[in-house]
Amino acid sequence: MLNEIRTCRLDPDLNIEAYRFKGIMQKFPAHFHDYYVIGFIEKGQRKLICRGGEYMINPGDLLLFNPYDPHSCEQIDGKTLDYRCINVRPEVMKKAMIEINGNEDLPYFKQNVLFKSELSSTLRELHLKILQHESEFIKEELFLSLLEKLIQSHTDLAILPLVSETSREIKNVCDYLERNYAKAITLNDLSALTGWSKYHLLRSFAKQKGISPYGYLETIRVNHAKQLLEQGMKPIEVAFLTGFSDQSHLTKFFKSLVGLTPKQYMKSFEKVAREHY
Repeated sequence: MLNEIRTCRLDPDLNIEAYRFKGIMQKFPAHFHDYYVIGFIEKGQRKLICRGGEYMINPGDLLLFNPYDPHSCEQIDGKTLDYRCINVRPEVMKKAMIEINGNEDLPYFKQNVLFKSELSSTLRELHLKILQHESEFIKEELFLSLLEKLIQSHTDLAILPLVSETSREIKNVCDYLERNYAKAITLNDLSALTGWSKYHLLRSFAKQKGISPYGYLETIRVNHAKQLLEQGMKPIEVAFLTGFSDQSHLTKFFKSLVGLTPKQYMKSFEKVAREHY
């Protein structure tokens, strides 16, 4: 079809594939993959047959295919399909499970369809970050968070509870982020700092601080950006000095936290300065 979009990107940081199909009518016959597929329907309605079950899937439904789960699907309303998914090879899943549980036990998803799942929004955010070439930090944080929730609710694997610890390690992480906010930071850096797995770090940090490590970092960056903008520095220069990849990246996070774009914020201080003099 003329308006079809078919996109595939192998993310070099996570080593997972991200597929996007938009406006397709294709029927997929019975087949299976040798990797996990975690996907969701954005638009359209389809009939899915998987492991002997038959499902009517709609926007917001999350799809979970284990390796070698046979499945087929076709449209039933004569309309096109918009669909996003990530493909996770078993060796990548094993590495994630070591982070989460300290072993290589692979999950087995008991349900193939999660109807109107809230996790669709998390998967969509991760998928967009991959296609937009966002930093490894936020992608890895989202990926581990998504897997944690899926494993807790939709497999027989038990996720080990957090052991009690002092807040010294978390304080060290905060100090590190505050000193190095303008640099490219990864979860590996923070994990090495604490001696914890990346997953343990994410859970412990969020539990103690009420915000994820990446959210904490972006807040620090925005606060420093505000100070530079108040001094009359241009947004493009501010983005470079505060660790954002470019001006659009700064604008996105700045507006989400402050409610104004960097330019609007800067101009409000220019107005105050003119009125003062």
